[in-house]
Amino acid sequence: MSKPTYKNALKNPVFNTVSKAADALSLDAYVIGGFVRDYLLKRGDAKDIDIVAVGSGIELAKEVSKNLSHKPKVAIFKTYGTAALKTAGVELEFVGARKESYTKDSRNPKVENGTLQDDQNRRDFTINALALSLNEDTFGELLDPFDGVKDLDDKIIRTPLNPDITYSDDPLRMMRAIRFATQLNFTIEKESLDAITRNAERIKIITNERIVDELHKILASPVPSIGFALMHKTNLLPHIMPELLALQGIDEKEGQRHKDNFWHTLEVVDNIALTTDNVWLRWAALLHDIGKAPTKRFDKKVGWTFHAHEFVGSKMVYKLFKRLKMPLNDKMKFVQKMVLMSSRPIVLASDVTDSAVRRLIFDAGEYVEDLMTLCEADITTKNPKKFKRYHNNFKLVRDKIVEVEERDQVRNFQPPVTGEEIMKTFNLKPSREIGIIKDAIKEAILEGDISNDYEEAKALMLKKGKELGLSIN
Repeated sequence: MSKPTYKNALKNPVFNTVSKAADALSLDAYVIGGFVRDYLLKRGDAKDIDIVAVGSGIELAKEVSKNLSHKPKVAIFKTYGTAALKTAGVELEFVGARKESYTKDSRNPKVENGTLQDDQNRRDFTINALALSLNEDTFGELLDPFDGVKDLDDKIIRTPLNPDITYSDDPLRMMRAIRFATQLNFTIEKESLDAITRNAERIKIITNERIVDELHKILASPVPSIGFALMHKTNLLPHIMPELLALQGIDEKEGQRHKDNFWHTLEVVDNIALTTDNVWLRWAALLHDIGKAPTKRFDKKVGWTFHAHEFVGSKMVYKLFKRLKMPLNDKMKFVQKMVLMSSRPIVLASDVTDSAVRRLIFDAGEYVEDLMTLCEADITTKNPKKFKRYHNNFKLVRDKIVEVEERDQVRNFQPPVTGEEIMKTFNLKPSREIGIIKDAIKEAILEGDISNDYEEAKALMLKKGKELGLSIN
């Protein structure tokens, strides 16, 4: 029976170059994995192309470079037996076909040369084991030993071999299964899903950096909750983000209940995914309520409370980022700020005063729109009247922000009177009096007692200096 042929997938001239180079070296060569999968899914042209050679992938890469007019540099990774080069907007990675064997305590396999079948056997999922021949006499022929095309049609994530072995050998594949299910809106086959649950503990041998890379991709998906719900179902979540899992459950005392903050959080993440591609803002949505588990209390008069959960949550962000080896830079500080301020616009919505809006703009700075986007995503009520009312309230806040900002210009606030001018005016060296005067000016502007104007600020400076017993120079 003849194999299906997909020459149209290989229209990029670089495939002809690889074909000629492979035939010149008498190697069988194939494009395999994500490129083939995405072509069949009509997901657009992939920029990363994996080439498998039955023989030396490094020698094939060198031959391809030699045959390209601009002779791109070949990056060689001898330890892994791979090579890579960039040409015409794509990156090609070459590897020799191989078979792998694993030890219990590492995801790094012992590698031997192998056949194409060996190489397809070691692939994580059937949909990633699809290969197209690049040799001239079989150019474009599809090799699909595990019915990966059928799994694409059926929207199924399935391992080529025994899933327990696949996931135990390289536990990162469990995260990849969940990530692909989330990105593609596919279902993980039951046997495979059960195997993830059985092997969940094995995720501990995977580095945090690798796990976070998959978390980023899950969060960047159209419906991120799919991935987090699957991590929860398969018991991976306790090993990765116990802070998130701690939000699950509804307690009841004296007839009073609170909402399940875990599932609420996943709704918020899905909501924000509809309005922003900013993965760090999506992280903020994921973590905005993590302070609620440690701050949950029951008060007979008011019921369930979560006092200062935003403050506690912002501190937890740092610890979580540090534990997962995520960047402790401005990205982390952004997420912290969003979590810390996540309730401010909600409180403000009930009484939209100029001074409260000025303070919100001052504290949120350049991130005030992100903060409003987060707060709007936080509306998960199923009551249509409440939903409409809350959104209308936030629209009033947004309108007020525009009005106040145009008039008072307090975003990224710089005081109209500098510390240097205060020192010069009163012949001062660095001292607490300078801070007192600067704070007085800032507070007066935020309260609306004076305009964000140099002359008014200077007049207040002189008045405050006099109150402090300072002499004008």
